[in-house]
Amino acid sequence: MNMNEARGILQFLGAAEQLKNVYRSAWTSGGQRESVASHTWRLCLMALVFERSFPDIDIGRLLKICIIHDLGEAIGGDIPAIEQQPNAPKAAQERNDLITLLEPLPDAIKHEIVALWDEYEAATSPEARIAKALDKIETLLQHNQGANPPDFDYGFNLQYGRKFTDAVPLATALRTIIDAETQQKAAHANGHSDRPLDE
Repeated sequence: MNMNEARGILQFLGAAEQLKNVYRSAWTSGGQRESVASHTWRLCLMALVFERSFPDIDIGRLLKICIIHDLGEAIGGDIPAIEQQPNAPKAAQERNDLITLLEPLPDAIKHEIVALWDEYEAATSPEARIAKALDKIETLLQHNQGANPPDFDYGFNLQYGRKFTDAVPLATALRTIIDAETQQKAAHANGHSDRPLDE
């Protein structure tokens, strides 16, 4: 690696640090807003600890997909699922933001990350489908674990991301446990109003 490539990588890493400052609509158990970086960290941890449930997948590829799946949000931020418009070009904008973020990187790295992001977005591989399912599970888990405001809408979570979690047997099983807890929390919340959910 030459010095120009090293400088470009450091420039990219500096820009990617913004994910520590981009907040999602979830709250931590300590009452802080969840950052995109912390969501990504636990998603990767989930992939690691559930690796034995997926004996036929490439764990390295799965972890790479998990690491980069929200990278574009360093520029455009996170749009909660409940606020997304059905025909809005969210994916196209996020992909454009990703390409902008990756600009300082050497071409080989840049192309690999874009290809992994496209794979995730289209769910074209077993690893991408698992990443999508675990992404939804991590979000639901955080929403149940968080110190949420009184108006948090647990009801929305019961249908959120189901097409992705239903496609992966482990996620379906985890969802059964998480949904039962969500229903209990919704009952205690007495049907308070809408709270955004992250994608």
